[in-house]
Amino acid sequence: MFTLKNNFKILPFILIISCLNFLFFHIPFFNFVFENINYKSLSGFFVITSLVVLMILLNAFVFFLLLFLSQRIGKFILVLFFLFNSIAFYFVSTYGIIIDESMIGNVLNTNYEESSSYFSLKLVLYLIFLGVLPSYLIVKSKIESVSLKQFSILSSLTLLSALFLVFVNASNWLWIDKNSKKLGGLAMPWSYVVNTSLFYIHQHKKNEKEILLPDAKIKDNEKAIVVLIIGESARRQNFSLYGYSKNTNPLLSKTQNLFHFDANSSATYTTAGVKSILDHKETNDLYEILPNYLYRNDVEVIWRTTNWGEPPVHVKNYQNKKYLQANCKEDYCGYDEVLLNGLKEQVLASKKNKILIVLHTSTSHGPSYYKKYPVQFEHFTPVCKSVELSNCSKVELINAYDNSIVYTDYILYKTIESLKQLNSYKSTMLFVSDHGESLGENNLYMHGIPMSIAPKEQYEIPFIVWVSDASKMKVKKMDNLSQYHVFHSVLHFLNIESPIYKEDMNIFEYK
Repeated sequence: MFTLKNNFKILPFILIISCLNFLFFHIPFFNFVFENINYKSLSGFFVITSLVVLMILLNAFVFFLLLFLSQRIGKFILVLFFLFNSIAFYFVSTYGIIIDESMIGNVLNTNYEESSSYFSLKLVLYLIFLGVLPSYLIVKSKIESVSLKQFSILSSLTLLSALFLVFVNASNWLWIDKNSKKLGGLAMPWSYVVNTSLFYIHQHKKNEKEILLPDAKIKDNEKAIVVLIIGESARRQNFSLYGYSKNTNPLLSKTQNLFHFDANSSATYTTAGVKSILDHKETNDLYEILPNYLYRNDVEVIWRTTNWGEPPVHVKNYQNKKYLQANCKEDYCGYDEVLLNGLKEQVLASKKNKILIVLHTSTSHGPSYYKKYPVQFEHFTPVCKSVELSNCSKVELINAYDNSIVYTDYILYKTIESLKQLNSYKSTMLFVSDHGESLGENNLYMHGIPMSIAPKEQYEIPFIVWVSDASKMKVKKMDNLSQYHVFHSVLHFLNIESPIYKEDMNIFEYK
């Protein structure tokens, strides 16, 4: 009988480890394959069988190579694979995510507060049984070394077998290529290993210093304020302004001079979504974003945030959650309403005529939607109070999310009421979400699915605008908007002349 005190021959050992890796972490991978191929047909059966064998063989080859080069380093890397695999598998199976490059960016830009909200007993159990226990086996096993000749023969046979399977599946390459993004995002550990490498390669290629835009000119001395509120995970279909059956906008629905547009986000995760709202055009380059551009051109810019993931913001008045809460003594200080605390006074203290205020909220970020609003905004019950969203009923999950929209409605309304009191300024409020949110549709939760395959729930967003009577502005009749309309609309409202301004991307016009 085998005990950890026995020596393992290297070939049986790597086959066992590769098979464990396959059995433990690839249920979502093959669920996708079975859902998208006719597995009852001969060709479908052959594809599935080939994928199983290929996955085991290729992983075994990599594991073999690592252990041959150095058993100590090889074991260490294998332990990391199983630990990270167990965590990745939890999120893939629990929230239906795909681990592509954009998801890696989302993960790497997550702070402690957000990451801790995902903690659950289920995650601990996954980590222990699928990560720690196999890692113990790997560390304690004694593995016999092989000669270079044996390694070369075994490696060559493995690669030749893999190449043979690839060759005989030539007729199925089109299907595999078509679904490569999802297949690659579900294959452990290569989903996060490859995409983490790609993320850092692309980050390195980006401009280290932002590209400055052409200088702008303020054309008049009229006092004007724009409040840009960046929503978090706010999906359009749950706003009653857009026809949702539940009254999630009891205050905005009664507000005069309010307009709403259909809009689509350019991404399904925060960092890219926020960048798009602040950029002058669709680009992967690091151009000067709206607040930096206006601040450099003598506009008063106030940035307040309870969130994270924005591009570098270079303004004097940058106030994060910690700063805002330290200067707040009200009951609402633990929620997004803290963004409005003392804001009117800060505006009145400004010596400049043109003001841009950016409020970056976190109101509808999951999975703990019920923690994002004060108890008096719990209009819909019962609510989901589990971070494992699939454990909640559909009604509970949607109720918790809808309550966060009711709270968003209140924050927007309160912002508008504050602007009305600043009657010496012409003013407007724009609310645009960074992306949408999945709430169990097609067994998907939250956001982050690649845009090429993302469901509409993750990119259909609200674009809500209010203008003051004093502004003498009206909003154009426009169809579907993008996040890039924000930049040019703000320039127009503040009457700022710029070579990069595009009139067709502006939503305002004079009455």
